[in-house]
Amino acid sequence: MTDSIFTDPALLEEIKKYCRVKTVDKGSVLIAPGADIVFVPIVQKGALRIVRENDEGKEIFLYHLYPGQICSMAISCCQAGKKSMVKAIAEDETEVLQIPVGMVEEWFKYPEWKTYVNSTYSTRFAELMQVIDLIAFSNMDKLLLHYLRERAKAVNTKALYITHQQIADELHTQREVISRLLRTMEDKGLVRMGRNTIEILVD
Repeated sequence: MTDSIFTDPALLEEIKKYCRVKTVDKGSVLIAPGADIVFVPIVQKGALRIVRENDEGKEIFLYHLYPGQICSMAISCCQAGKKSMVKAIAEDETEVLQIPVGMVEEWFKYPEWKTYVNSTYSTRFAELMQVIDLIAFSNMDKLLLHYLRERAKAVNTKALYITHQQIADELHTQREVISRLLRTMEDKGLVRMGRNTIEILVD
């Protein structure tokens, strides 16, 4: 995967020398809130769901990381010497390349690495702005549909095996609100609900 991202032989050699590959089981937490950042992950295969969690354990979905993408939030935390402010969860069996935190700054001497990290910040910022806009300026149904589409995209399926409570936890609302919105969305032909499954009917 790194060969398709970077072409600088010196950078690729250092990646091979200092990094290691880790496989994360579906639903497992790779990075926990409040944990020390000892590595920054680049997704090789699968997808990571990035959520923000407050002190009470309430969560809000932020974005997904797909193959070839690195976690900008982890980079920010390690550069500032802070503990993790997000949770990274494997949507499916996911393979990541673990970049030691000490190499993140070191590799800025390579133009390809610097461009890659800066581009990552730009992409993640745009995604965060979209989430903020949906929360601040849109109805909850639009936020819910956005969430369902992103979750479905991450596992390459139209049918999500997920409970209303799990959705409510990550959208920081009540289960009853999610259930009511899903029923309305089903009436509109946007989703089809089954037992702990939600099928997205629109792109």
